[in-house]
Amino acid sequence: MTHVIEAPDADDAGSLGPLQLRVWLQTYPCEDAGIDENWIREHRGSSASEEGISQWREFIEAARRQPDLLFCRVVRSEREIVGFLCGRRGEVVALGPMYLLEEAQGQGIGGRLMGEFLTWAGDTPMRLWVTDYNERAIRFYQHYGFKATGERELWQGKLPNVRMLREPTDNLS
Repeated sequence: MTHVIEAPDADDAGSLGPLQLRVWLQTYPCEDAGIDENWIREHRGSSASEEGISQWREFIEAARRQPDLLFCRVVRSEREIVGFLCGRRGEVVALGPMYLLEEAQGQGIGGRLMGEFLTWAGDTPMRLWVTDYNERAIRFYQHYGFKATGERELWQGKLPNVRMLREPTDNLS
């Protein structure tokens, strides 16, 4: 299957919110953390709502107007969007969100997305949050030079996240 990575257009907003919820349902259930489908739908279901889709549309349009400050790429399979990566430039570059459906993982697509993001970010410190039990994602980010900082947060009081940072001297790709 061919996958194309490109900047989204405003009409793609209707796919990104539901895709984000779908990936959360695939990735984040964890009995030990008390994260189940109901919790995910309660805390992430709004991404697939009319309001969530409207926020995606606004972000996509802002990224088109300010490509030096906002980054967004989608991964299209033959029929649908199967992943995306977004980021923002401030004092440091914030990576996130980055999601791929399970069926699109393990094919080098994440590496292609990350390559485009790293080119956009340039030689700038980068940071992200990652769920501490998402070991596959942590290994992926480590491969690209991100290191855990020790900073932690409980998103919505429950989802355990760790901060990762990539210094400019860590330029691996």
